[in-house]
Amino acid sequence: MTYKPFDLQLFAAPTNATVSTDLEPAISVDFTTRLAENITELQNLLGIIDPEPMAAGTLIKIYKLSQYNTPDQVGEGEVIPLTEIKRELAKTIELTLNKYRRQTTAEAVQKVGQAIAINASDEKLVSGVRKDVKKDFYAVLGTGTGTATGTTLQAALAASWGKVKKVFDDEDATPIYFVSSDDVASYLGTAQVTMQTAFGFNYIENFLGLGTTVVSPSLPSGVVIATARENLRCAYVPASGGDLAQVFSLTADTTGLVGMTHQVSPDNASIDTLIFSGVKFYPELLDGVILSTITGNPDGLDNLVVTSIAGTNVGDTKITVSPTLTAGNSYKYQIADNATLPALDQNVRLWSVWDGTSDITAATGKEICIVECDSNYLAKKGGVAVVTAKA
Repeated sequence: MTYKPFDLQLFAAPTNATVSTDLEPAISVDFTTRLAENITELQNLLGIIDPEPMAAGTLIKIYKLSQYNTPDQVGEGEVIPLTEIKRELAKTIELTLNKYRRQTTAEAVQKVGQAIAINASDEKLVSGVRKDVKKDFYAVLGTGTGTATGTTLQAALAASWGKVKKVFDDEDATPIYFVSSDDVASYLGTAQVTMQTAFGFNYIENFLGLGTTVVSPSLPSGVVIATARENLRCAYVPASGGDLAQVFSLTADTTGLVGMTHQVSPDNASIDTLIFSGVKFYPELLDGVILSTITGNPDGLDNLVVTSIAGTNVGDTKITVSPTLTAGNSYKYQIADNATLPALDQNVRLWSVWDGTSDITAATGKEICIVECDSNYLAKKGGVAVVTAKA
């Protein structure tokens, strides 16, 4: 019997075939790098410099500060009583390792190619990772214990600004706000603003002069969430080292925030995409998170968008109002710690007169209420802004 040698080239991989070494780590590197860059963008937006690596299952403790007494003042030379302030545990959340998996069949790769069957579908999986991180973050922000109110979006933002400054009065606090897209829609219809995006968040820098405002359709309308950037933290389960990364051959970028792998499953001729993510953003102090309710203008008073910037002279502020003044009407104003809008058709004859252009003397941090009234001094429109005066 004559044995014919096998023609080995018949068993070589076909030209341009997608094999395991093509998929891993090339695709994983690309996706993990982009996802980690997204998370880094979010860190920058929130002002978080150093995320903290922790083991899965670590309990993250969120605190609140409570004052238990208000001692009476004493005379000269007498012992001053102590004011008791306690740092108490307000909430505990667990740092969990989230897992995401999808599968691409050989038929899908053959039919539409790798770019659509694997890469494009993985984009959808990655968006799910981003969505879960945002969902968890909004959920914990929604348990904030600080409160404020305002009749309009601007008034609610102003009230939140004031509360954040009070909570962090011993720090150079940088407020950041989270609002529903529904609540900013009317404002955006009359103003020119530039939206930016980070990690799927839309945000406006220095919105109304109060600070960075994140706009999301995921948030309920009628509530502004505010805190200081200095109050926000980030913890994560490292995906770039240890047994987890070794056992699952995870690919991660230098940050180690996200791990990903693609593996061929010969038993069913498919490609598995597997993502591990354990990133969680949270506030350190729960009473440093202010939930400000938008109550709406009383009795149908139309809204004015009022802004305040430093004026020409020390102690003065320059006010701008939108929309423009209705023919035959005039402006009146009041300054207070917590300015209140009048009701529709309330008489504001005794309020201060403003010509619509001149600077107004007011202290930074106060609130100014601008009202548009008719010839009989009946209020028709109004808005509130936090004062910024020239120092």
